[in-house]
Amino acid sequence: MERVLDRMRWPLHTERLLIRPAEWEDAETTWPFRRLPEVNHWITRAPADHDEYVDLFRRPSSLDLTLVIERDLEVIGDLMLHVNDPWAQVEVREQAAATQAELGWCLHPDHGGKGCATEAVAALITASFEQLGLRRITAECFADNTASWRLMERLGMRREAHTRKDSLHRSGEWMDGLLYAVLREEWQQP
Repeated sequence: MERVLDRMRWPLHTERLLIRPAEWEDAETTWPFRRLPEVNHWITRAPADHDEYVDLFRRPSSLDLTLVIERDLEVIGDLMLHVNDPWAQVEVREQAAATQAELGWCLHPDHGGKGCATEAVAALITASFEQLGLRRITAECFADNTASWRLMERLGMRREAHTRKDSLHRSGEWMDGLLYAVLREEWQQP
């Protein structure tokens, strides 16, 4: 079965970054920042140890969605692109298939505050609209994850939902969630 990422031209180049599909070996290059408490505080799955992380990273269900961000030949972050189907009525479901995607990102804290995440996510949004013909791209985060929602707003994504205490954090706290989106016709790369 063809992976969505195989339908795109790689690598993507920006002024400072190279973005490419993750490879088996990238489990080792992403672990040093993925294990940091300030990073795994917000991510969906925080593996307990190195072996669990490597196992999860190398599963086809993860590798098929994951990209890495390089700066000066060093892996400084990763991205997730999950193409999915929007809600559609039965009669037109096929027309809607694979027309939207959800994005996710994770950046080594040493590279935070330098515009690298904004640059990488903007490049992926542009490539996804142009190469995959997507019509809508979304991203979600905990409302307390200020860095993520500010990034979405810098990119011109629109806040579509602020949900009240619908997201259970691993700390045991029910937190508010945020959903942002951008349509192809609205997209203007920063």
